Amino acid sequence: MIEKSELLRVPTFQGLPDDQLDWFISLSQEVILKAGDIYLREGAPSESMVVVLEGELQARGDINGESFVIPFAAGDVTGMLPFSRMKKSVVTGRALTDSRILRFPSAHFPELIQKMPELTQRLVGVMADRIREVTRVEQQRDRLAGLGKLSAGLAHELNNPASAAKRATGLLRDALKRIKDVVQELGKHELTVAQKSEIEKLEASFLQPNQDPLHTLATSDLEDQIDSLLRSHGQNDLWQLASDLAHRGVKPEVLESLFATLDAEVARAALVRIAASVEIANLLNEIESSTSRISDLVRAVKEYTYMDQTPAQNVDVIKGLENTLTILHHKLKRGVTVRREYEKVPLLVNSFGSELNQIWTNIIDNAIDAMGGRGELRVRTYRDDTCVVVEIGDNGPGISPEVKAHIFEPFFTTKGVGEGTGLGLDTVQRIVKKHRGTIQVTSKPGDTRFQVFLPLVEAPV
Repeated sequence: MIEKSELLRVPTFQGLPDDQLDWFISLSQEVILKAGDIYLREGAPSESMVVVLEGELQARGDINGESFVIPFAAGDVTGMLPFSRMKKSVVTGRALTDSRILRFPSAHFPELIQKMPELTQRLVGVMADRIREVTRVEQQRDRLAGLGKLSAGLAHELNNPASAAKRATGLLRDALKRIKDVVQELGKHELTVAQKSEIEKLEASFLQPNQDPLHTLATSDLEDQIDSLLRSHGQNDLWQLASDLAHRGVKPEVLESLFATLDAEVARAALVRIAASVEIANLLNEIESSTSRISDLVRAVKEYTYMDQTPAQNVDVIKGLENTLTILHHKLKRGVTVRREYEKVPLLVNSFGSELNQIWTNIIDNAIDAMGGRGELRVRTYRDDTCVVVEIGDNGPGISPEVKAHIFEPFFTTKGVGEGTGLGLDTVQRIVKKHRGTIQVTSKPGDTRFQVFLPLVEAPV
């Protein structure tokens, strides 16, 4: 039988009266463990509180498909605790070293609460610490899972323009080689000033942006006309050139002047040069567009995360919403239409880093999922007295009253195993409260709205 002095070395039991310690020890069972021994199995009934007297223990479990490990050392209290609703163990406990533990049966918890009220209060604190730690771990995993989804989407969004720019640079290299070869070919002919001027004038006209794109059928007809013209002048293998010129809206009569000024061989070389110039211009536009898209995404990420900025500052909520929509574009573009109704003047909120963007991300992401990736997302901002209101709505199936009553509870989720932790809206509510705001939800089939009220830092100018 253990001595009271050993139990008093456990912080939770320090300073308790001798008679209470005697009673506790009399109902407890001392257990000697060898390294590797299992003292608790996952799924087994939770029937006792465990006090670690000597050695080191380890508990392993699984939450939402993710494994976790909790270490215990001499002086720790684990296992079943008073007021806990746990019926079965969610972990498997094993001794890492030779250890000695004390088991107190949970069947005696009612007596414990009566006889040892101070210990009971301390054990409630232990349980609260345990809940906070589990919640902290889950919140961290939820943030990492959210970051993983955002990263995957961003990687896809960045890969598309990067791949387009890479492909364009490869084609640009080929076009530059063709134009170099054809310039050498034209240099072999003694062209007059007038002929050179005609080629350059024609080339310049082709490089002008096409202001009025033709309908597909009209483009096809024009391509046939240009191809017929080229063939009539013995150019039977320039069908790709005919297609390129048709897409730029070039009229066949414009080409006639080239063949009227130059002989067939020189006219062909001139056309190849012009076509290469047009292709180079198109490829440069494509590279510029792709790199601009990459730049816009990088800018959105920096602004979304408030990288290189002070953690607390006045934030324009509309700018934050737009950055969030940019970050989530990979999910929106699959079938979600975004309808914006923004206040015309900036609405500023004092925010801590990117926390407001976490609110918008969670609500918008949930809305997209609720609509099955297809529907209308409505984003609205307006001023209500001293608050800015951000309303995010969707036309999904709605939230039932039974589910609505629990959506802000931690770990509550309607998603399948591994699809959600149930901490998204709990996080939203905590951040809103941290910013001295409130959040309201209304929902019916076809119209669900989350309204976030946040205090303005100054009146709009």
